[in-house]
Amino acid sequence: MIDRFLYEKSVVYQECLIIPFIFSCVDGQDIYSYALLSEQGYTSILHQAKNPAQLYSNKVQDIIAIAKQHLDSQITLEGSGYFQQRYTYNHNLIIIHQEGNKCFYDHYAPGKLINIAAPKIFSSALDCIAWVKSGLKRN
Repeated sequence: MIDRFLYEKSVVYQECLIIPFIFSCVDGQDIYSYALLSEQGYTSILHQAKNPAQLYSNKVQDIIAIAKQHLDSQITLEGSGYFQQRYTYNHNLIIIHQEGNKCFYDHYAPGKLINIAAPKIFSSALDCIAWVKSGLKRN
């Protein structure tokens, strides 16, 4: 069972966000795996995929390299910067999107890759982040 995704160590590569997590512990050594989020969302077979390469490592940087190598073998797009404005707050992943003068967000909890964002539009990224932080503090 995943304790939590290590969003703070996530890396954008091609059109995906590579998110490491501790898969297990062997002899006191953490074994890492990874999950993916795709800019294409549910239309991509890579969206919310957990370790499609089926390889593991005892180092975060190595599991990221494994994920990148696997993505290189797939048909992927260059990426549009969808994951560039992302934040980790209380182990939650917040991805901010700006389209013109409208701002909205995606919100992923520490242990699930399911977007739990409220359908709300903001006028700025700062307003959006403040609203999300306020909601997380209440919970």
